Amino acid sequence: MGLPRPARQQGGVSDHGGHIHLVLPDPTERAACFRALAAGSSRIVRSFADADAWLEAEAEHEGGLLLFHWRQPGPTSGAALLERIAGRANTTIFVAADRLSIAESRAILRGGAQDLLPAPLDPRLVRRAVDRSLGDWHLRQDALTRHRDAEMRLAALTPRERDIVGAIAAGLGNKAIARRLDLSPRTVEVHRANIMRRAQVGSVAELLRLQFIAESAGEPPNPIRFGA
Repeated sequence: MGLPRPARQQGGVSDHGGHIHLVLPDPTERAACFRALAAGSSRIVRSFADADAWLEAEAEHEGGLLLFHWRQPGPTSGAALLERIAGRANTTIFVAADRLSIAESRAILRGGAQDLLPAPLDPRLVRRAVDRSLGDWHLRQDALTRHRDAEMRLAALTPRERDIVGAIAAGLGNKAIARRLDLSPRTVEVHRANIMRRAQVGSVAELLRLQFIAESAGEPPNPIRFGA
């Protein structure tokens, strides 16, 4: 039997998501970063001794900011952890490392890490990097929520109604839409009324804004930075 892992720490209370997770093997470093991040704030900070403890706690489903050391002591390596969570829109990734090969640097870049922090970690640097990224994280989550809502509302439209929305977006009036789609102007009017009701919008401007949000990318990729 292996030695039991240290109990994870948790601090802070938050109703707005954006949890902060620390996956740092060194207990002194982990405790120092935990204190720096939890001090004077209402956000939730959780810390884990290794990647396997983080996975066993199912913390990956919470979303937020994740800081982990590239060198992990357990069966799950830093590379495996990054591969598992790469591309998740609800997670901003920070990687701590002291020495990296070219292949490892490429893996981190391709994995979408937000920042690469030098190890051993300076808790003050960690606090600055996290504070800077939390606001961006909330903005991205708000944008993703609007994107999903717009897609859901437009998904309620029939294929013909979506054709009409496209024609409206192209600046066509009812008569022009009728000619394009081989419909009567009256039929176009009925479709437009149904579109407004099903998409839950009160004006053409709101409808076009909804379509723009639905067609926009949910989230741009995170540019990697080195240090804070």
